[in-house]
Amino acid sequence: MARILALALLCLLLAACAPRERAGAGEEAALARDPVVARALHDPLMSDPDLASRNEANAILGQADSSALPLFKATREAARAAREAARIALLEGGPIPALPPPAEAAFARAPGPQADAGALLAALGAPAACARRLGEDFLLAADLPPAAALPPQAMVLQAAGADQTPCRIRIIRYATPAAGEDVLHYHYVRARRAGLAATRYSAPAALIAAQGKAGARLLVLARPAAHGMTAVELLYRAP
Repeated sequence: MARILALALLCLLLAACAPRERAGAGEEAALARDPVVARALHDPLMSDPDLASRNEANAILGQADSSALPLFKATREAARAAREAARIALLEGGPIPALPPPAEAAFARAPGPQADAGALLAALGAPAACARRLGEDFLLAADLPPAAALPPQAMVLQAAGADQTPCRIRIIRYATPAAGEDVLHYHYVRARRAGLAATRYSAPAALIAAQGKAGARLLVLARPAAHGMTAVELLYRAP
């Protein structure tokens, strides 16, 4: 019995000291039998820069402009369908007025694509203290007045707002396959029908700025986005 145990121990020691080449050959043979395991073990590690850019802890309205949303490309057919859907929605209110040419002057307070809450509030003429009252909730995009109504097929990416005077504000970011000019046309008509005086600008960005007699303000900026989409920022302040 002692001899059997000694021989077993010797076999274990010899196996542990086997040449690395032989062990490696055995591993390769096993991996060759299972290519899925081989690919999982040997493929290079990858990271997603789109997802990495969304590390926005404790950030309000800090969405990166290079976000991976939406994940599909805007085709000509999708852009045409979005335009037609928007026009059908506008025709329910009567004839559609033409979109005027841009004003010669630039809009002085247009926020940039990475603007923080303070810059967005300043563009609306809202007090800076309103930033502390802003909260994020997608339901805010469903609670918009006619002047700030979203077009059909708008995909909301971010929604923020507050409802306490003087901070009755909505800040909506959405994407659409519609062309930027079609987006501006839609919001221009909506603003005019709501009684706001609307002006189109081309500098420093393509936008619609509108103001009502009671103090309501609307600002809509349209910028080219990834995958042929149009990225839109809609800022609204109720009187």
